[in-house]
Amino acid sequence: MSFLKLRTRDLGKLIPLGRASLQRKLATSAKPNSNPDIHFTRLFINNEFVDAKSGKTFETLNPASGKPIARIAEADSTDVDLAVKAAKEAFKLGSPWRRSDGAYRGFLLNKLADLMERDAAHLAALESLDNGKPYHIALNVDVPGSIANLR
Repeated sequence: MSFLKLRTRDLGKLIPLGRASLQRKLATSAKPNSNPDIHFTRLFINNEFVDAKSGKTFETLNPASGKPIARIAEADSTDVDLAVKAAKEAFKLGSPWRRSDGAYRGFLLNKLADLMERDAAHLAALESLDNGKPYHIALNVDVPGSIANLR
């Protein structure tokens, strides 16, 4: 029997699931929201959402239907330079992030993981719409995997 491994949400441990068990689990997944609200379409630089310096956007399409999902800010080299500069500043000696201890950084990463767990269905719907991945895979594999990486 071949086994697949998935991360459990609660413990982050790997557990073996036989194909039949996995198929039952995935078949019972909720149906996706095919029209989720998309709130953030700007670039995230220096801890804030900003428009691309050029003002350009691009349309992201649902690969299954070819229909537009949203218009997203289109970064260019100027935006990348600003993001790199902000990241370097965040790690400079004496910066707030650099001065924070590991426990606080861990708290923040776990808070992000908690928010992702809360919004797992929304994140999975966006992932499915944007790249054509089956919703149940995004919901039961990709999102929990991302959460486990943060924890």
